[in-house]
Amino acid sequence: MHGFRILWNNHKFTRSNRLTDVEDVRPVWREAARVLKNNGIMISGFTNPLLFIFDDEEDRKGHLVVKNPIPFCSLNHLTEKEMEEYIQANHTIEFGYTLEDQIQGQIDAGFAITGFYEDDFGGSRPLDNYIKCFIVTRSIKMKMI
Repeated sequence: MHGFRILWNNHKFTRSNRLTDVEDVRPVWREAARVLKNNGIMISGFTNPLLFIFDDEEDRKGHLVVKNPIPFCSLNHLTEKEMEEYIQANHTIEFGYTLEDQIQGQIDAGFAITGFYEDDFGGSRPLDNYIKCFIVTRSIKMKMI
């Protein structure tokens, strides 16, 4: 997996190329449509925003505690000191998007969604008892007229 460097509040660190690492996902869909040929296929995986509304630490203890709004950024609830510690510890900065940005964003960029799959944590998290938190779409770039 290729990474890239970003600057966040004057801190540099390396990021992977996961969709949850991008602050605004809609330009990703537009760029994918720009570089794919007509009828080109895009497979994309992303997180259901419901995962991000819960306190991650409490979820890992078995408690579903609503904490965060959507759209979400893992830095939003941190104090400046906590943010510094978070970045120094090289924790992942994650963004949670609305389903509209993830699914309608693909459609608006010129894709037709032709496949859909959901998955979970394999039964290891409490939320698995209620909903699958991961989504994969298969989309085809349509010829724009």
